[in-house]
Amino acid sequence: MTHNPILRVVSKSLIPLIILFGLYVQFHGDFGPGGGFQAGVIFSAAIILYALIFGLDSAEKIIPRQLLHLLAALGVVLYASVGVVTLMLGGNYLEYGVLGSTQVSGQHLGILLVELGVGMTVASVMLILFFAFAGRGRS
Repeated sequence: MTHNPILRVVSKSLIPLIILFGLYVQFHGDFGPGGGFQAGVIFSAAIILYALIFGLDSAEKIIPRQLLHLLAALGVVLYASVGVVTLMLGGNYLEYGVLGSTQVSGQHLGILLVELGVGMTVASVMLILFFAFAGRGRS
């Protein structure tokens, strides 16, 4: 792809806004529509846009494949750990109410942590798949 200066300038201004919107969706997901899955897709879309404009090698320098594999695993571990902690505190698996001093605070903390784990995993897996398909045929 030729280096198009207009695309580069526009994407440099849009990518931070896309990431900011992804963070909004991630951390507002327990109050309204959205959450981990949607935020993970939005965040990975920002990185994919960066890779399409600036090249796959540049994107892999920003977020290496090894880090993506680690984040995908950590997201699953975070999700499962919240469930195990609720079991250890005397509740059912993923019964968030036991996590806080009140039912409401426990629900808020639990869903925040679970959605964070989902967001990390979804974003990482989408980028792993994109890098795998986009990197086909490279030596």
